[in-house]
Amino acid sequence: MPDGWAIVAAGNRHGDRGLVYQMPAPLANRFTHFDVEPDLEDWIAWANEKQIDSRLIAFLRFRPDLLFDFDAARASHAFPSPRSWEFAHRALGKFGPGTGLLAEALKGCVGAAAALACMAFVEHLGALPDIGAIAAGREAGVPGPIDLQYAVATALVQHVARLAAPERTAAAGHLLRYARGFPQRELGVMLVVDLQRVIGEPLYANPEFAHWAGEVSGMLSYERR
Repeated sequence: MPDGWAIVAAGNRHGDRGLVYQMPAPLANRFTHFDVEPDLEDWIAWANEKQIDSRLIAFLRFRPDLLFDFDAARASHAFPSPRSWEFAHRALGKFGPGTGLLAEALKGCVGAAAALACMAFVEHLGALPDIGAIAAGREAGVPGPIDLQYAVATALVQHVARLAAPERTAAAGHLLRYARGFPQRELGVMLVVDLQRVIGEPLYANPEFAHWAGEVSGMLSYERR
Protein backbone atom coordinates (compact mmCIF):
# COMPACT_ATOMS: atom_id res chain seq x y z
CA MET A 1 0.00 0.00 0.00
CA PRO A 2 1.28 3.51 -0.76
CA ASP A 3 2.00 5.76 2.23
CA GLY A 4 -1.15 7.42 3.55
CA TRP A 5 -3.47 4.80 2.09
CA ALA A 6 -5.74 2.41 3.96
CA ILE A 7 -8.47 -0.04 3.01
CA VAL A 8 -11.79 0.45 4.77
CA ALA A 9 -14.77 -1.84 4.16
CA ALA A 10 -18.32 -1.53 5.48
CA GLY A 11 -20.98 -4.20 5.66
CA ASN A 12 -24.06 -5.39 7.48
CA ARG A 13 -24.04 -7.76 10.43
CA HIS A 14 -25.03 -11.38 9.88
CA GLY A 15 -28.12 -10.89 12.03
CA ASP A 16 -29.36 -8.10 9.78
CA ARG A 17 -30.01 -10.60 6.96
CA GLY A 18 -29.26 -7.98 4.36
CA LEU A 19 -26.69 -8.63 1.63
CA VAL A 20 -24.47 -10.52 4.04
CA TYR A 21 -21.92 -13.10 2.95
CA GLN A 22 -19.64 -15.12 5.17
CA MET A 23 -16.13 -13.65 4.97
CA PRO A 24 -13.44 -16.33 4.63
CA ALA A 25 -11.41 -16.60 7.82
CA PRO A 26 -8.04 -15.70 6.19
CA LEU A 27 -9.59 -12.53 4.73
CA ALA A 28 -11.38 -11.65 7.96
CA ASN A 29 -8.10 -11.99 9.84
CA ARG A 30 -6.60 -9.27 7.66
CA PHE A 31 -9.09 -6.72 8.95
CA THR A 32 -9.66 -5.01 12.28
CA HIS A 33 -13.39 -5.29 13.00
CA PHE A 34 -15.57 -2.64 14.64
CA ASP A 35 -19.30 -2.59 15.33
CA VAL A 36 -20.63 0.92 14.59
CA GLU A 37 -23.92 2.19 16.00
CA PRO A 38 -25.87 5.28 14.83
CA ASP A 39 -25.42 8.22 17.19
CA LEU A 40 -28.06 10.93 17.47
CA GLU A 41 -25.66 13.72 18.42
CA ASP A 42 -23.42 12.96 15.43
CA TRP A 43 -26.44 12.89 13.12
CA ILE A 44 -27.76 16.20 14.48
CA ALA A 45 -24.37 17.87 14.02
CA TRP A 46 -24.39 16.69 10.40
CA ALA A 47 -28.05 17.66 9.94
CA ASN A 48 -27.51 21.21 11.17
CA GLU A 49 -24.56 21.61 8.83
CA LYS A 50 -26.62 20.34 5.87
CA GLN A 51 -29.68 22.43 6.77
CA ILE A 52 -31.91 19.40 7.31
CA ASP A 53 -35.47 20.48 8.14
CA SER A 54 -35.52 21.64 11.76
CA ARG A 55 -38.83 19.83 12.31
CA LEU A 56 -37.12 16.49 11.73
CA ILE A 57 -34.23 17.34 14.03
CA ALA A 58 -36.68 18.38 16.73
CA PHE A 59 -38.75 15.23 16.22
CA LEU A 60 -35.72 12.96 16.59
CA ARG A 61 -34.67 14.85 19.70
CA PHE A 62 -38.15 14.09 20.99
CA ARG A 63 -38.08 10.46 19.77
CA PRO A 64 -34.39 9.42 19.68
CA ASP A 65 -35.44 5.78 19.53
CA LEU A 66 -36.58 6.39 15.94
CA LEU A 67 -33.25 7.52 14.51
CA PHE A 68 -32.61 3.87 13.65
CA ASP A 69 -35.27 1.23 14.16
CA PHE A 70 -34.57 -1.95 12.23
CA ASP A 71 -35.73 -5.43 13.11
CA ALA A 72 -34.64 -8.13 10.69
CA ALA A 73 -37.58 -10.31 11.73
CA ARG A 74 -40.16 -7.74 10.60
CA ALA A 75 -38.18 -5.69 8.13
CA SER A 76 -40.14 -3.84 5.47
CA HIS A 77 -39.03 -1.83 2.48
CA ALA A 78 -38.99 1.38 4.53
CA PHE A 79 -37.71 1.83 8.07
CA PRO A 80 -36.15 4.67 10.10
CA SER A 81 -32.41 5.14 9.61
CA PRO A 82 -30.04 8.12 9.38
CA ARG A 83 -30.22 7.67 5.61
CA SER A 84 -34.00 7.48 5.33
CA TRP A 85 -34.54 10.53 7.55
CA GLU A 86 -32.70 12.53 4.90
CA PHE A 87 -35.26 11.17 2.41
CA ALA A 88 -37.98 12.39 4.80
CA HIS A 89 -36.36 15.84 4.79
CA ARG A 90 -36.78 15.95 1.01
CA ALA A 91 -40.42 14.85 1.33
CA LEU A 92 -41.14 17.65 3.80
CA GLY A 93 -39.72 20.11 1.29
CA LYS A 94 -41.94 18.84 -1.52
CA PHE A 95 -45.29 18.21 0.13
CA GLY A 96 -47.18 20.46 2.53
CA PRO A 97 -49.07 18.99 5.50
CA GLY A 98 -52.44 19.89 3.95
CA THR A 99 -51.94 18.14 0.62
CA GLY A 100 -52.62 14.59 1.81
CA LEU A 101 -49.42 13.46 0.11
CA LEU A 102 -46.97 14.15 2.92
CA ALA A 103 -48.14 11.27 5.11
CA GLU A 104 -47.75 8.77 2.26
CA ALA A 105 -44.38 10.21 1.30
CA LEU A 106 -43.08 9.90 4.87
CA LYS A 107 -44.45 6.36 5.07
CA GLY A 108 -42.49 5.50 1.95
CA CYS A 109 -39.32 6.92 3.52
CA VAL A 110 -39.34 5.70 7.12
CA GLY A 111 -42.21 3.22 7.42
CA ALA A 112 -45.76 3.52 8.69
CA ALA A 113 -45.20 3.77 12.46
CA ALA A 114 -42.43 6.37 12.32
CA ALA A 115 -44.32 8.34 9.66
CA LEU A 116 -47.44 8.48 11.83
CA ALA A 117 -45.47 9.74 14.84
CA CYS A 118 -43.62 12.30 12.72
CA MET A 119 -46.81 13.59 11.11
CA ALA A 120 -48.47 14.08 14.50
CA PHE A 121 -45.42 16.03 15.64
CA VAL A 122 -45.26 18.21 12.50
CA GLU A 123 -48.98 19.01 12.60
CA HIS A 124 -48.64 20.18 16.21
CA LEU A 125 -46.02 22.80 15.32
CA GLY A 126 -48.54 25.45 14.31
CA ALA A 127 -48.50 26.57 17.94
CA LEU A 128 -44.80 27.51 17.87
CA PRO A 129 -43.91 31.05 18.95
CA ASP A 130 -42.30 33.47 16.49
CA ILE A 131 -38.73 32.18 16.09
CA GLY A 132 -37.45 35.38 14.49
CA ALA A 133 -38.91 37.47 17.31
CA ILE A 134 -37.16 35.37 19.96
CA ALA A 135 -33.84 35.62 18.11
CA ALA A 136 -34.33 39.40 17.89
CA GLY A 137 -34.80 39.64 21.65
CA ARG A 138 -38.52 40.28 21.79
CA GLU A 139 -40.38 38.70 24.68
CA ALA A 140 -41.92 35.29 23.98
CA GLY A 141 -42.83 32.54 26.36
CA VAL A 142 -41.61 28.97 26.22
CA PRO A 143 -44.43 26.73 24.91
CA GLY A 144 -45.97 24.34 27.41
CA PRO A 145 -46.07 21.01 25.52
CA ILE A 146 -42.76 19.19 25.66
CA ASP A 147 -42.71 18.39 21.94
CA LEU A 148 -43.05 22.10 21.13
CA GLN A 149 -40.16 22.86 23.47
CA TYR A 150 -37.97 20.48 21.48
CA ALA A 151 -39.18 22.11 18.27
CA VAL A 152 -38.59 25.71 19.33
CA ALA A 153 -35.09 24.92 20.62
CA THR A 154 -34.10 23.28 17.33
CA ALA A 155 -35.67 25.98 15.17
CA LEU A 156 -33.84 28.71 17.08
CA VAL A 157 -30.44 27.09 16.53
CA GLN A 158 -31.05 26.74 12.80
CA HIS A 159 -32.28 30.33 12.62
CA VAL A 160 -29.05 31.61 14.18
CA ALA A 161 -26.97 29.36 11.90
CA ARG A 162 -28.39 31.23 8.89
CA LEU A 163 -27.54 34.69 10.24
CA ALA A 164 -24.48 36.69 9.18
CA ALA A 165 -21.66 36.78 11.72
CA PRO A 166 -22.37 40.29 13.15
CA GLU A 167 -26.02 39.40 13.81
CA ARG A 168 -25.19 36.05 15.37
CA THR A 169 -23.63 37.55 18.49
CA ALA A 170 -26.72 39.51 19.44
CA ALA A 171 -29.06 36.63 18.57
CA ALA A 172 -26.94 34.19 20.58
CA GLY A 173 -27.31 36.42 23.63
CA HIS A 174 -31.07 36.44 23.22
CA LEU A 175 -31.12 32.64 22.89
CA LEU A 176 -28.99 32.21 26.02
CA ARG A 177 -31.48 34.36 27.90
CA TYR A 178 -34.41 32.42 26.43
CA ALA A 179 -32.78 29.08 27.36
CA ARG A 180 -32.96 30.04 31.02
CA GLY A 181 -36.75 30.05 30.81
CA PHE A 182 -37.27 26.38 29.93
CA PRO A 183 -39.26 24.54 32.62
CA GLN A 184 -37.29 21.41 31.67
CA ARG A 185 -33.78 22.75 32.26
CA GLU A 186 -32.31 19.87 30.25
CA LEU A 187 -33.93 21.33 27.14
CA GLY A 188 -32.34 24.70 27.77
CA VAL A 189 -28.98 22.94 28.06
CA MET A 190 -29.69 21.07 24.81
CA LEU A 191 -30.40 24.37 23.06
CA VAL A 192 -27.12 25.91 24.23
CA VAL A 193 -25.06 22.81 23.40
CA ASP A 194 -26.45 22.80 19.85
CA LEU A 195 -25.87 26.56 19.64
CA GLN A 196 -22.22 26.08 20.63
CA ARG A 197 -21.80 23.58 17.80
CA VAL A 198 -22.93 26.27 15.37
CA ILE A 199 -21.09 29.27 16.82
CA GLY A 200 -18.07 27.63 18.45
CA GLU A 201 -15.88 29.17 21.15
CA PRO A 202 -17.06 32.76 20.59
CA LEU A 203 -20.25 31.75 22.42
CA TYR A 204 -18.29 31.56 25.69
CA ALA A 205 -17.35 35.25 25.38
CA ASN A 206 -20.99 36.32 25.11
CA PRO A 207 -21.94 38.19 28.31
CA GLU A 208 -25.13 36.15 28.61
CA PHE A 209 -23.19 32.88 28.68
CA ALA A 210 -21.93 33.44 32.22
CA HIS A 211 -25.46 34.13 33.46
CA TRP A 212 -26.77 30.98 31.80
CA ALA A 213 -23.87 28.81 32.98
CA GLY A 214 -24.28 30.05 36.54
CA GLU A 215 -27.88 28.87 36.63
CA VAL A 216 -27.19 25.39 35.24
CA SER A 217 -23.74 24.77 36.72
CA GLY A 218 -25.01 21.78 38.69
CA MET A 219 -26.01 20.04 35.45
CA LEU A 220 -22.74 20.60 33.59
CA SER A 221 -19.52 18.61 33.58
CA TYR A 222 -16.31 19.16 31.68
CA GLU A 223 -12.86 17.72 31.20
CA ARG A 224 -9.78 19.84 31.76
CA ARG A 225 -7.47 19.54 28.76
